[in-house]
Amino acid sequence: MIRLDQVSKSFKDTAAVKSVFFEVNEGENLILLGTSGCGKTTTLKMINRLIEPDEGKVTINGKNVANENPEILRRGIGYVMQNNGLFPHYTIGENIATVPQLLKWDKNKTQERTTELLSKLHLPADCISLFPHELSGGQQQRVGLARALVADPSVLLMDEPFGALDNVTRASIRKEFKALEELKRKTIVMVTHDVQEAFELADRICLMDKGEIIQIGTPQELLYHPINDFVNNFMESERITLEFKITTLKDLWNKLPDEQSSNAKTVDQQLSIWDTLNYFRSGVDKISFADDSGRQKSIDINTLNSAFISYQNLQQHG
Repeated sequence: MIRLDQVSKSFKDTAAVKSVFFEVNEGENLILLGTSGCGKTTTLKMINRLIEPDEGKVTINGKNVANENPEILRRGIGYVMQNNGLFPHYTIGENIATVPQLLKWDKNKTQERTTELLSKLHLPADCISLFPHELSGGQQQRVGLARALVADPSVLLMDEPFGALDNVTRASIRKEFKALEELKRKTIVMVTHDVQEAFELADRICLMDKGEIIQIGTPQELLYHPINDFVNNFMESERITLEFKITTLKDLWNKLPDEQSSNAKTVDQQLSIWDTLNYFRSGVDKISFADDSGRQKSIDINTLNSAFISYQNLQQHG
């Protein structure tokens, strides 16, 4: 869907991005991760030509974006920025309608799509006539996402989309983002410096440093098979938390005994070990879940811990 082929960019005498190559598959969420100044935002902005590369080629659906009209290109790509980028003197409805107006949608079509997105993003219907300053930070960020999604683009670019939010709001919106059906059919490239955010949301992570890609792979690959000390050290302080968050009950299926309980709380097999432990902390004694074929298993916290340790050992030592 998206391909960056040996793309480079310098500002004066400073090389911001150095011969970056990666491909993003259709429907995939690739997250560019790294510290400030590593080149991830510059890389993102070269995809929709907000920044022009000095060398290399960017293609979307096989078409070289350098041959596209920049304005028309951007209308077909959703873009979400850190501080939501809403126009302060436009109402919420007017902000969301920005791209539909450029595409010359009729008012009824715009109204229907806006109402649909407000519902999906858990925004009150009456906020359509309010101004951005009348909403909370989390609500403003949802409006920014609605504006990016309104024309139903196949590609969505997100630059630190939750970076300006407090930790509680940020965690809540990340969960909504992960569950939003509207996003599951998008090809997404997202920038963040937040390690946990990247590991929670990414299909693959592209870890960058000093303008170069150090390693690209699934969260599991980066965590359990780091290519060098930089990758290993980048995640070291949060390693245990990351392991709990990227491992699901489904991953542990073969490590769990074939036990069932009628009194267990039923959950989805994609529930992370982190969230499963939260159920146990809240007083739940047993949890039950089914695999893809409908077979069920029930576990308590001791069974879960034992299976998770066994899974960790397998990942670390093969």
